[in-house]
Amino acid sequence: MNITIYTDGSSRGNPGPGGYGVVLLSGKFRKELSEGFELTTNNRMELLAAIAGLESLKIENSQVTIYSDSKYVVDAVEKGWIWNWIKIRFKGKKNEDLWLRFVKIYQKHHVKFVWVKGHAEIPENERCDQLAVEASMQPNLKKDSGYLQSL
Repeated sequence: MNITIYTDGSSRGNPGPGGYGVVLLSGKFRKELSEGFELTTNNRMELLAAIAGLESLKIENSQVTIYSDSKYVVDAVEKGWIWNWIKIRFKGKKNEDLWLRFVKIYQKHHVKFVWVKGHAEIPENERCDQLAVEASMQPNLKKDSGYLQSL
């Protein structure tokens, strides 16, 4: 199964209230996801968007292309940095909790990341940005326990 996922993360302040947005496309199917947190970082939300998209897939071994405007996420995976971070047990690196969660779901699929320029009028990327920002403004935001534990 071929699946296209667009992702974006946002934080108002870094750290600050944040959220992520995801648009999943497969054939005629479309699904949107978003969630907001009261205190987090932009990089955490960018990564969590990719995680949420992958975790929502029901069929393992899917062919997945993820479009993201996050160099942090795209380069960490496509340039292989994440595998070195795991070897060094994330010494001096941030977001270990999310990267370990990412690797667990990433390994269940055939995933390729493609970097896209943010705010470049790519409709699905713009929609993800809108979802992320709206999620960050909701009342009663969740706590990003992984971020809070790193403080």
